[in-house]
Amino acid sequence: MNTYSKYCPNVFLAKCEEKHEKASTITLETKYGQEHECIVFNLIYQKDGFYYYSIVRADGFNVQEWARRKAERLNNASARANAKSNQYWEASHEGKDFLVLAEPIKIGHHSEGRHRALIERNYNRMGKSVEFSKRADDYSSRADYWEKRAHTINLSMPESLEYFEFKLEQAIRNHQGLKDGSIERSHSFSLTYAKKEVKELTEKVELAKKLWA
Repeated sequence: MNTYSKYCPNVFLAKCEEKHEKASTITLETKYGQEHECIVFNLIYQKDGFYYYSIVRADGFNVQEWARRKAERLNNASARANAKSNQYWEASHEGKDFLVLAEPIKIGHHSEGRHRALIERNYNRMGKSVEFSKRADDYSSRADYWEKRAHTINLSMPESLEYFEFKLEQAIRNHQGLKDGSIERSHSFSLTYAKKEVKELTEKVELAKKLWA
């Protein structure tokens, strides 16, 4: 059975017992027993009788789609929490026509128990309303994060080659500009950071070529 094998951050390869042609479709099984149809790209290496290939999901599911679905789930959770908050807020107005009169609790009167219970119910409901409102805000904030991640391009995607080549060209121009003075250095480490960025992007481009070229 073909399985997944971690290669580098964000990238899993297909670990196969048999050799496969580029663009062929194979089935991979996760450690949880789920099966995915995947398309073979490049043979990355061979080890201990296994072939390791770069692959993409045949259904198009990738890190961007995962982030979009995550954001959608969180937005739905936020909407549900907001609805619960509103329900508790509405419920906390029980007996408002009576309570707005600010009648004191009549100690020993037959209405004392009902009066205290009404205040306590509304107090608890308002607390629940605030609690669910905070939950809704938390879900919404997390959804915003994943919505931004839905535009992420990393090495697990074939388009990463073109993307990182473009970013490398920008980084090289920036580094050269900082060296020759055509770009002003904003701080003493500007050139050091620019050189580091060129090095990191060069490594990513080389990896992307190996995976997807």
